[in-house]
Parts: sequence; structure tokens; C-alpha cells
Amino acid sequence: MNYKKSPFQSFWMGGFECSDQINCYGNRVDLLTETDHINQLQTDYKMLKRMGISTVREGIRWTSVEMQPYSYNFDTVKFMMDTGRQQGIQQIWDLCHFGFPDDLSPLHPQFTARFVDLCKAFATFFVQNYGKEKLIITPINEVSFISWLGGDAAGTVPFCKNEGWNVKYKMMQAYIEGIRCLKAINPNFKILTTEPLVSMVPRLDANEDEVLRAKTSHENQFQVLEILIGNSCPELGGKPEYIDIIGLNFYYNNQWVHNSIEGNFLPWANENKDPRWRPLSSLIEEVYQRYSYPIILAETSHSGEDRPHWINFIAKQCKVVLEKNIPFWGICLYPIIDRPDWDHLNDWHHSGLWDHEPEQGSARILNEEYAIAIRQSQRLLKSSHTSLLKKLITFITS
Repeated sequence: MNYKKSPFQSFWMGGFECSDQINCYGNRVDLLTETDHINQLQTDYKMLKRMGISTVREGIRWTSVEMQPYSYNFDTVKFMMDTGRQQGIQQIWDLCHFGFPDDLSPLHPQFTARFVDLCKAFATFFVQNYGKEKLIITPINEVSFISWLGGDAAGTVPFCKNEGWNVKYKMMQAYIEGIRCLKAINPNFKILTTEPLVSMVPRLDANEDEVLRAKTSHENQFQVLEILIGNSCPELGGKPEYIDIIGLNFYYNNQWVHNSIEGNFLPWANENKDPRWRPLSSLIEEVYQRYSYPIILAETSHSGEDRPHWINFIAKQCKVVLEKNIPFWGICLYPIIDRPDWDHLNDWHHSGLWDHEPEQGSARILNEEYAIAIRQSQRLLKSSHTSLLKKLITFITS
């Protein structure tokens, strides 16, 4: 595949939590408000730029722009876009980040029609205000995760068990038709997928059947991408051109033992030298070998005192990826501002570069050890990233 220059303004990116989902107790959670990002937008962006970050992930919050069916208000989105432009910040936009309007769920017969109309309204709003500029969009964030959470674990809408595949199928129908609508209005929209990157392994003394089932479950993480490019469920109309960039979301608990008791994860640092553990670089390379699209790490973080150790680990793994000449275009620290738990809003994860202190007037408290580690990681990757860009330019122009 012939790659052009990365469309991202900065290799290092910051992600602001924008979920507006209904949690396991049936309460609507608006993390853009809970983190106070919407009120501290200018300050947050200025802090990021001091860290050498000028590309961010944001979300429109479907439930905020469509208060009534087929009636939209993008005033807040416009305020955010205008602020980003004034601050020299590039924004990547999620149209659906886990939240659906109160009267809607992925299993509702009108879900696709409503989502496509949302895409049409957003695209029209953008073109009317900013012209047919390039804009990177994620139509639906983490279909694999939310279809499991809502369809199998009953942790959010539609609060089902054993319906995960049906939820995924319906969301992918909306996803594909949404892309078709977006690109028809503005061909310069670029689609960034954001799906979990995981490794599922059998137990150490597994029999042949258990090994096969673990392998099948590992393969299932690619269902969304397979549907989007049309390799699976061709009746939905997926095409290779419906993906421009693959975003992979990777956290400390993304490797686990298949069908094990809850919490049986492979330790992320592999202190015990488990032979089933895989380096992150190998997981990213697996995706690239399958699909040959440019890749970013669209979400990654750890919590508490492990934050600096985690980002050092991530940087070393991504350095390996860059040195293999894979078009790896960036790392998004997600969340960049601390976030509360969806289901227990008093429980803050302490996973951001800045901790959010509601008791101190929603102050931002820089985690200095994490900041130092990020600076070190930026220096580590700068030479590898520059080298890759030169090789890609040579390839394109030769």
C-alpha cells in the first residue's frame, strides 16, 4: 500500500474522556462534564501544548447534540472546534462513544437510520462551517467492547446477556452506512477505527480443544475490521476504502487466559516470564501483517504509581514497531485528564497525566513522575519516528 505522510499534527496525542453512556445502574454518565473538560477547554489545550502534544481525541456526545429524534444542536461542538483552531490543536472526533439517546439502543429497529442521520447532520454542520477540509473521524468507538458490555455482560444499554453478536452486527450495519454517508458529503473525511488490541491464551495445561477455543476467541477481536473491509458479513457492504487508519486500544489488562476466572490476566510486565505473554510490538505487527493500514495506538494508560513505568514500556515496544518500518503514526495517552469510574463516580482512576481534583475546584494536578517518563519516551521515539518518515518519503517519491 502506498502511504502518504501522517495526517496527525503530533505523534503524541491526548484523549479526553467523552463517554455519555448509561451505566450499570441505569444512570446517564457524561464524562466530558464530570472531568470538567468542557469548562476548562482552553486551559487543557494550553497544558497539552507545553507537553509537545497538539493532536487530541474528542467526542460530540450523541446524547447532547440530538436531544430529540432527528433534531440537532451542534453549538457546543462548534465552540470546541473553534477553540481547537484558536489554540492550534488538531481534533479527532468520535461520533458515538458508548452513549445512545434515551429512546434508542443498537437493537432498536431504527438504530441505523438514526445513526446515519446523525452522521449526515454532523457532516453538513462541518462543511457549512469549515468547508470540505480533512477531518479524522471515528464513527463508533470500540464496537467490540461495547457490544460485549451491553450485549453479553448487561453492563449498559441494551442490558442483555448472550446478545453480543447481534449488538455487534447491528452496530456494524450503522457504522458502514454512516461511513458511506460521511464520505458522500465530504470525501476528505478520514476514518480512524478504534478497537481493543488483545491477546487471549489457553491455560498452561490446556487440552487441544481449549487451545483451539482460545485461538478462535483471539481471532474474534478482528471481527469489526473484517466486517468493515467486507471480508465478513458482505451483505453489510463493507469495503477496504472504509478504513483509512487503524487505531488500537491497549491497556495493562489486555492479555488474559481464555475462559479463566475473572481477573486472571497475564501481568503486563511479564515478571514471571510466562511463555504465553506477547510483546505489544508483536501484537501491533500482527495487525499490520493482516491489514496493511497505517496504525496508531489510539488509547493507552495505566493508573496510580504504575503510570511512568507503563509509558516507558509502551515507548520501548513502539520503538520496535517503528524500527520494523511499519507505518506507525502515533500514541494517544487516554485519558490525558483523570477520569472517574462509570459505575462509581466517586472512584477516580488516577490514570491521567493530570489528576482531576473536584475538592480543589476541579484543579488539574500534574503527575510529575508521569510527565518525566513521557518526556523520556518522546526523546526515545523521536529518532525512530524521524527515520521512518524519511524512508516513507523516499518510498513514495521513488
